[in-house]
Amino acid sequence: MRSETVTTILPASQQAVFEYLSDISKLPEWASEFARELKRDGEDYKVRNGLGEFYFEMRADSNTGVIDMFAGLTKDRMAVFPTRVVGLPDGRTAYSFTMFQDPDMPDELFEAQLQSLRREFQNIEQVLSA
Repeated sequence: MRSETVTTILPASQQAVFEYLSDISKLPEWASEFARELKRDGEDYKVRNGLGEFYFEMRADSNTGVIDMFAGLTKDRMAVFPTRVVGLPDGRTAYSFTMFQDPDMPDELFEAQLQSLRREFQNIEQVLSA
């Protein structure tokens, strides 16, 4: 299984970065390609994008800075996207997001999703650098 991690350094406090990125309602603002639409489905959230509609869940822990994200066609088969918000000694904050390529995922699809994530990191940088 291949993995890729994208990291950025933001000129904002760890608390500000964590609060923004762990707020599921903000997802369409920064993950504008993955979450073109975010909607409630009973107790669950779903995102819609060019590949279809997916269940989506976040599990966030402000003590560790971990924001695990889960997405899948069904709630019992959700892929994990681990992310972490880390405060740096100079007051800036690092944000890292890891993607995994399942064995049955074509390389071209994984590369396209990785490039999409990199574009979405530009959205994060724009919002949290203001």
